[in-house]
Amino acid sequence: MTVSLNSLDIAKPPAATRVVAAMSGGVDSSVVAALLKRQGYDVVGVTLQLYDHGAAVHRAGACCAGQDIHDARRVAEAIGIPHYVLDYESRFRDAVIERFAESYLAGETPIPCVECNRTVKFRDLLCLARELGADALATGHYVASRDLGTGHRGLFRAADESRDQSYFLYATTQEQLDLLRFPLGGLDKVQTRALAAEFGLAIADKPDSQDICFVPNGRYAEVIERLKPGAARPGAIVHLDGRVLGEHEGVLRYTVGQRKGLGISSGEPLYVVALDAQDARVIVGPREALSVSRVDLRDLNWIGDLALADLPPEGIEVAVRVRSTRAPREARLLADGEGVHVLLAQGEEGVSPGQACVIYDHAGSGARVLGGGVIMANRAPRPTPQPEPAYATS
Repeated sequence: MTVSLNSLDIAKPPAATRVVAAMSGGVDSSVVAALLKRQGYDVVGVTLQLYDHGAAVHRAGACCAGQDIHDARRVAEAIGIPHYVLDYESRFRDAVIERFAESYLAGETPIPCVECNRTVKFRDLLCLARELGADALATGHYVASRDLGTGHRGLFRAADESRDQSYFLYATTQEQLDLLRFPLGGLDKVQTRALAAEFGLAIADKPDSQDICFVPNGRYAEVIERLKPGAARPGAIVHLDGRVLGEHEGVLRYTVGQRKGLGISSGEPLYVVALDAQDARVIVGPREALSVSRVDLRDLNWIGDLALADLPPEGIEVAVRVRSTRAPREARLLADGEGVHVLLAQGEEGVSPGQACVIYDHAGSGARVLGGGVIMANRAPRPTPQPEPAYATS
């Protein structure tokens, strides 16, 4: 007897399908748990406590701490599912917070959400889901996954492009993706909040999480200096033409593309064009100096059908995003003995080392994620040495 696939593409009746719902305490993950429960699945809610929530309790925009854990527990009680809170603080600190600090001190602009999804949430939580006998792990991300007909699943941009979170999930491995489900991939935020109200959830109007969860008030430099006291080195702010324009208190306070808050006076608009952590220099220049046409990648995660080793010498046409706020742009992907490179069809500004470059099969709606990697720093431009003053000889 053939068993038809349920709504999660699993060949079991919903009642015989155990799903672990990752519940952050927000609207999205709460609606996912409620939807699955209404559809008859055997749902187990799990919330991760990821950091010391002292500074974040009652702070709008926090997640995975204090009030959010309480909210997740209330939702689980309201919809009638078991709920567990797991203390993952030490894992989160080692895998996410420490790496975040080290990356900033190296002159990069990291994305801790990518690292959190890749490690603590998807790696560690998936292991727990398997231990609980789950057939799937469901999250509240706005992204879609579909059966490719090959025994594996593909990752695709969400229907609501304004909410699409595929940029933050590019590091999901194929093994993880095969077990993950994203029930909100076809919805927009208005529909999700309407469902929360329909379910009678008290968090229906709760604000969305903002910024980095473990950085109160967005003051990331303070967090890094507390984690790595004395690690920030002062240095010079140098123009590309060689002029020293001022001093800074640490490259961790700057990011490529930054214009405001440089603390220098100039007759022209200046932007951070590079960070030289080794020599503690912040290098600034005109806007046109920000344009980049080639991006080199490290720590690549590839979930495309064609193996990277099988790419033709001329590469393949793709689309890429070099910032979470930008739409995919046409590019060419190449892999050779020196690594993986992206050639942009049009130059991009503010391409910052440490950010992600996410690769899609095309630039349109519903594009499939082929993978991505961390943007590597190009060799820091050497400012033009200033000529020595000429002195008269006797």
